Amino acid sequence: MTLTVILLVLTGIIYTDTKIVHVDIHASGCTDTDGEDMYGLDGEELAHADWKAQKYVMTLPEFADPFVYAEGTYEQAVANQQICKQNLAVAIQAYKHPAVAEAPPMSSIYPRGEVKIGQENALICSIGGFYPPRLNVTWTRNTGVVTEGVSSSQLRVNVKDGAYSLFSTLQFTPQKGDIYTCTVDHQALERPMTRVFDVEGSEVSKLGLSLPAVICVVGLIVEMLGMATGLFFFIKAR
Repeated sequence: MTLTVILLVLTGIIYTDTKIVHVDIHASGCTDTDGEDMYGLDGEELAHADWKAQKYVMTLPEFADPFVYAEGTYEQAVANQQICKQNLAVAIQAYKHPAVAEAPPMSSIYPRGEVKIGQENALICSIGGFYPPRLNVTWTRNTGVVTEGVSSSQLRVNVKDGAYSLFSTLQFTPQKGDIYTCTVDHQALERPMTRVFDVEGSEVSKLGLSLPAVICVVGLIVEMLGMATGLFFFIKAR
């Protein structure tokens, strides 16, 4: 399947009296089977067109100041997609299906909060730097594929290099012995890339201490041993 894409990015630089520079973007792009229309500010997404819900959706957190787009923003996004796909078809015909640029993704896996056995948590698979903007993410628990509790963020584009990123999240309740994996498959990879999360390996201490506390305790013990050794040699010298 051809994944040729046309991406239109409009940027604006806003200057304030305090000399702080803000960058406002509007990105509209399409492939032969999909498309995206979004607005962002300073590298963060503000809103995007939700084609299933047929409306523009705000992606700012609840505590952020609300921002309302003009009436007809979604309808304009739909029109942009129609124009984009027409231009894409013309470009493919004119350039005889040129080779598509590729960039392999990078990924990492980590829990949303401190891992405690039996308490609900979330595993986040962060994926970035990939192009074209299409990939598959598979979660497993002890080698069994998991689909329940899995969600994905909206694709986000980096206007500087055109690469994409997203977050895949798995809601889970950690149990001893559980091993979770997040596998990413993309056309720029020679083989699927897997990241592993071991529930027992994530437990920082049987004493129930956090990792910084464990490091602090170990450092204190080493320091006390050093002081005891120094005191021994001082008394011996006297």
